Amino acid sequence: MQTSTTPRTAPGRPVRRAGIPTGQERRFSPDELIVSKTDLQGRITYANDVFLRVGAYDLCEVIGQPHNVIRHPDMPRAVFALLWQTLKEGREIFAYINNLAADGANYWVLAHVTPSFDERGKVVGYHSNRRCPRTEGLSIVRPIYERLLREEQQRPNAKAALAASVPLFSELVGHDYERFIWSIAREGE
Repeated sequence: MQTSTTPRTAPGRPVRRAGIPTGQERRFSPDELIVSKTDLQGRITYANDVFLRVGAYDLCEVIGQPHNVIRHPDMPRAVFALLWQTLKEGREIFAYINNLAADGANYWVLAHVTPSFDERGKVVGYHSNRRCPRTEGLSIVRPIYERLLREEQQRPNAKAALAASVPLFSELVGHDYERFIWSIAREGE
């Protein structure tokens, strides 16, 4: 496990970044939900026991940390761009996401991310429930994400990578990502 002592987001509490990818894939039970909540800046304010167990973290290691601490380097930037665009519009999104655990294992999820609103309708944070994705859906998503990642890796920087992969993403899945996700999430039922 790799531990980093910088940056710090709470006094005296180091940020432990996820490990180097090992290629070991971790699964969790279809009847389990990974749940987390963040503030508007994406810092974790809540993580359930399944999040901690699957991600190989202790609660004190994640509270106050950026949620992207679990971002797997093989996730295309275009997927996160769509996710944040949708959330900023005040809408929910479902997405297939490959996460990276603290010990370097990866785990795929079908994420449902939604804004959290206060009593006046103002967005105050974000809430995410993640389920174990169907194998059939992953067999469709993986090659698309791999193609997007190859496109991004050919670019000199993150901005150019995103500019190249967003239109390719739309081309590969169509302009309605939600419809695409639901078509593969339900395939085989």
